[in-house]
Amino acid sequence: MAERVLSEASVSRIVEMAWEDRTAFEAIEAQFGLNESAVVALMRRQMKPSSFRMWRKRMAGRRTKHALLRGAVVLRHRASHSRA
Repeated sequence: MAERVLSEASVSRIVEMAWEDRTAFEAIEAQFGLNESAVVALMRRQMKPSSFRMWRKRMAGRRTKHALLRGAVVLRHRASHSRA
């Protein structure tokens, strides 16, 4: 399968979303078409090895990163700088 070509801005936004606790991998997939394994691969390429290991440790078992696991407790978050 051919790898998608993403703009620098898109890659930056995906990395930002992947670091956010409240952003589920499903939201990244819906917006950019990258599933969890593709996001992990992108993060591995974009980050220093130590930063990647820190991110993976942080994401391991985090319920909020998977829409099906988090339930209705965590609702959609909208950044304060975005338009309504």
